[in-house]
Amino acid sequence: MIQVHHLNNSRSQRVLWLLEELDVDYEIVKHQRDATTNLAPASLEAVHPLGKAPLIVDDGEVVVESGAIIEYLARKHGGGRLVPADGTPEALRHLQLMHYAEGSVMLPLMLRLYTGRLGDAGAPLHPRIQSEIERHLGYLDGLLEGRDWFVGDELGAADIQLSFAIQAARGLHGLDAFPNLARFADRIRERPAYQRAIARGGEYAFG
Repeated sequence: MIQVHHLNNSRSQRVLWLLEELDVDYEIVKHQRDATTNLAPASLEAVHPLGKAPLIVDDGEVVVESGAIIEYLARKHGGGRLVPADGTPEALRHLQLMHYAEGSVMLPLMLRLYTGRLGDAGAPLHPRIQSEIERHLGYLDGLLEGRDWFVGDELGAADIQLSFAIQAARGLHGLDAFPNLARFADRIRERPAYQRAIARGGEYAFG
């Protein structure tokens, strides 16, 4: 059985959601952030040297990094669902968005989170960070114009991968100016599999 090392209020929530969508049996090993530092506990380092979540253990193999985990699980257990067929235009869009989610859009959001904790010391960076957040959210909002999902006509792995950034953006920046993203964030919350993942994984401040 797949074992998910799950850190509260983290990217690992979307791995639980994926597994619920795939209807795959899994067990959760829960880890709790330090109440003072908000950092992951040392217990995660016993599984992988980086001590980060998400990570899964499947058939003795430890798999880390959200994009890699989602791609691995979707291809192994999806039965052709969630990931486009190789060689199609959708496959290229999927590939780009899977990397874009963590490689691009999350950076200004994380900078917003961290500089917000610096008070006046972080103020000089705020205009540039704000500009970058709006650039990326505008791009994503445009990709959803006239459609429900980022790739194809049904929920896909790229939607699940992008969900954390969009939910984080709603909490850190707001989505009032990006109606397509706001509808996307509402849409995923309505999915039974998403609700089951929340029930198993616990409350999710970004969700």
